[in-house]
Amino acid sequence: MAFLEILEDRHRRKSTIVISQQPVENWHGIIGDPTIADAIMDRLAFHSHRIELTGDSVRRHMYAVD
Repeated sequence: MAFLEILEDRHRRKSTIVISQQPVENWHGIIGDPTIADAIMDRLAFHSHRIELTGDSVRRHMYAVD
């Protein structure tokens, strides 16, 4: 899988930012292959900073029709 190869190349050498609209607990199911999913999650979780945003969508407020 290309994503795993990218993470392997960057692991412990460069920063990688991953953005997803899916909760982290769903990633294993989305990736599919349990072995690849474990490898990806190991590389992402090792020395990571995780920011989870909550609340209503800003776009919903910006484009609300009154």
